[in-house]
Amino acid sequence: MSTPRHTVLESEVEFTAIRAQGAGGQNVNKVSSAVHLRFDVPASSLPDDVKQRLLAVSDQRITDEGVVVIKAQTSRSQDANRVDALARLQELVDSVATPPRVRRATKPTFGSKQRRLEGKSQRSQVKAARGKVNE
Repeated sequence: MSTPRHTVLESEVEFTAIRAQGAGGQNVNKVSSAVHLRFDVPASSLPDDVKQRLLAVSDQRITDEGVVVIKAQTSRSQDANRVDALARLQELVDSVATPPRVRRATKPTFGSKQRRLEGKSQRSQVKAARGKVNE
């Protein structure tokens, strides 16, 4: 079963170039190669059910206002970081694209009840045998 793909439009995504953190010498101090991606979920063109599931996800990248913020800084290239951030956003949307399956309650079978009771009686006999012996 393939998952329905809801493509995130690049026109709905806001990119901001920032300086990357961490080691990298002078290059890190001079070049704004890291990318902040901001995606406003309520204002997006995604279907309403996908929006609701995306906002319900417990993820620290989603703000209280429903904006997804992703920071990409793995590459020295700003373009590569843009592609990486967009791919991570698409992965997040794909994770909630399919609705969860409805759980239907089932009853235990007669055989499983019998096996459970048999196990309980065996355990009861083992524990009873541990008691004091009366002569």
